[in-house]
Amino acid sequence: MKGAPHARSRRRFLGGALATISVAFLPGCTLPVIPGRPEADVDAAQGWIRHDGQGRFTLMVPRVEMGQQITTALKQIACIELGVDWHAVTTRMPSTDEITPVRATVGSESVQDFAVPLAQACATLRDALDQGIAQSAIQPRERPLEALRAFRRNRPEPPRNRSDDAARTPVAEHLEDLVRGQPLFASDVRRPGMLYGRVLRAPVSPEIESSPGAMDETAARQVPGFVAIVRDAGLILGRAHGVGIVARTPAALDRIERALAPSWSVDGSFDAGDVRMALDIDKRIGRRERREHHVRDEPMPDTGDWSVDLRIDVPAAAHAALEPRVAVAEDDAGQRMQIWVGTQDAFYERAVVARRLGRDSARVIVRPMRIGGAFGGKTIPTVAFEAAVLADAVRAPVKVQWTREQEFVHGFHRPPSSHRVRARVHRGRVSAWRHDFASGHVIFTNAGLPPWLQALTDFVGDPGVARGAAPPYVFGASRIGFDLVRLPVLTGPWRGLGAGPNGLVVESAMDECARAAGEDPLAFRLAHAGHPRLKRVLEAVARMSGWPGRSPSRDKSAGGFGVACGIYKERSFVAVVARVRMPVSAGARPVVTGMWCAHDSGLVVNPDQVRAQCEGNLVWGLGMALHERLEIGRSRVRADNFDGYPIPRIADVPPLEIALVGGDHPPGGAGETAIVAAAAAVSNAVRDVGGGRAAGFPIGA
Repeated sequence: MKGAPHARSRRRFLGGALATISVAFLPGCTLPVIPGRPEADVDAAQGWIRHDGQGRFTLMVPRVEMGQQITTALKQIACIELGVDWHAVTTRMPSTDEITPVRATVGSESVQDFAVPLAQACATLRDALDQGIAQSAIQPRERPLEALRAFRRNRPEPPRNRSDDAARTPVAEHLEDLVRGQPLFASDVRRPGMLYGRVLRAPVSPEIESSPGAMDETAARQVPGFVAIVRDAGLILGRAHGVGIVARTPAALDRIERALAPSWSVDGSFDAGDVRMALDIDKRIGRRERREHHVRDEPMPDTGDWSVDLRIDVPAAAHAALEPRVAVAEDDAGQRMQIWVGTQDAFYERAVVARRLGRDSARVIVRPMRIGGAFGGKTIPTVAFEAAVLADAVRAPVKVQWTREQEFVHGFHRPPSSHRVRARVHRGRVSAWRHDFASGHVIFTNAGLPPWLQALTDFVGDPGVARGAAPPYVFGASRIGFDLVRLPVLTGPWRGLGAGPNGLVVESAMDECARAAGEDPLAFRLAHAGHPRLKRVLEAVARMSGWPGRSPSRDKSAGGFGVACGIYKERSFVAVVARVRMPVSAGARPVVTGMWCAHDSGLVVNPDQVRAQCEGNLVWGLGMALHERLEIGRSRVRADNFDGYPIPRIADVPPLEIALVGGDHPPGGAGETAIVAAAAAVSNAVRDVGGGRAAGFPIGA
């Protein structure tokens, strides 16, 4: 039947996924491009700030702007260190031929790792200009933190946008451009003679071998606006071989695809049951007591029954970015390929496109654009290469914008995971803690690595899967281990990597330990917290939410209260309290009526920016607990739009109160910290109000 996949044995597919095979990216080359991780230092930073000799500066922002307002924060640092007015500095994202390579915009690292080198470079430039030294003759030098104006405790007030602006921090950079609809995104790019392209693939997971079969090219060529059908061996995503189409208008692409009506050869299949079986932690424990990888592996004597024995399964989740990925590629007569793309790693894009097209990287220029949401989902090159191949084929600029269905079916997602936590509580303390879990990959992902190479990385584990699995507490003994499973859906980085799911599981189990001890959940955490900064955020959130005096036997007419806390990447600390009301109608979702967050990410450059990041994390946690689950269907994820993947709406978001505490440590990163506690606080509040302990999410699904 035309258009329908031809399915073969599911077992054959799952078995073959474990085999050692070689996938060639180019003739004679079997290794994929690995993204670089260059350190940000003052030498590199000297190229980020430019002076025009007329008292004006240009800041080449080395981080990609995707709504986190890092452009604003880095500009503040530059203005303070240079000692100039806000309007004296213009910002823009540089292309790959304008600065030396920098690492991807990931991991909440922008202020943490880039602010100090930038401040050092600006201080060097300021002193050189004061001495009449030309910028070209400057010798970069590092300075201690206390010698930098931007990081002194009594640093100058951040520059204001206008003389009548009473705000402590400036209005977000480019905010007016956004409101006015100025061209900031890759989807806004227009080039002379630009065409529109799309790569068609089988409507199944790219982890399954698939390729185009028969198609009606005659009918497709008769569609008004048709330009070309492109067959290229490089149009492969995972194991999915594609065919490109090019048209004169975006609307013509849909008509051409319908007329072409390609059939697909598909080798293998799977369903949700296969994924559940592959991850099922209890079956894995039954087959082998110890896990393949360990976060902690302390002696665990068998001293009797467990006080807490908890099974929790966390589903797959989508990034659900508002902007589908998009790129424009323009080939200058084979001399230079320019690419405009919303990406978290422009230099990785350049390396991948250059290698796959067989070009020198100096002849590929990537111009990163503002991103309409990424959250880890735009770290791996996809659409830029597709646009480049199509532009190379038709010798004209081509824009490729994925459909929403492509985003769900052909993108990568947060992997599902299966957890078993057991703990012993003795005299009010956790004397033993055991956490076994299984997960798809996060960093060494099947979205970027062939099976044979991923199998090699499995010898060292996956730090993304492990992130957040170590509880932020002092226990008697701990054993925390996990197994990695190459899943038949593409998985990869999602905000906070494993910290979100692991924090949800750890803090749920910690709440059950408090119940087993008959202790107040917040006091129980304080008694086990080993780090003074963790204690500080717990005490702060208790004051904010009015927690003191609550106990498991209190009157719950006002709703249930849940608390959770955590440490992100050993640098940032958070505690969250949620208040939940259970609905009267059967089957209705619990209602969150308030959330409080105490956040310590060290020195804060822009308080409004950090609060906004906390708010985003709280809403993501709300979604994890009550809304989001990416269903697995027949050989693919089931959703193809937001109607199949519900996310929190404005009406679901309660009042959010955020306190920034601390500030007496270097910047630690704020973009992902609160994700470790937000979902668990909601889940614990549901448990507190009598909703039971959730074993799967979203609650009530």
